[in-house]
Amino acid sequence: MTSTIPIGVTVNGVDHEFPEPLSVRELLTKLELPCRGVALAVDGAVFSKSRWDEPVGRGWTIEVLTAVQGG
Repeated sequence: MTSTIPIGVTVNGVDHEFPEPLSVRELLTKLELPCRGVALAVDGAVFSKSRWDEPVGRGWTIEVLTAVQGG
């Protein structure tokens, strides 16, 4: 019998667990977060949009950042 180890990540300070591997883009969709007009940081480093189809890594800390206008 094969058991799958869940993928545990923290997004914007909230812990989440997923039963199957998923891409960064799929993660945003599942969490109902926008895919447009945002930037991502993974473990404190910028994660470019060109990499959003890569699988999410176990234990990642992801921050979804939105631009704010004004000064």
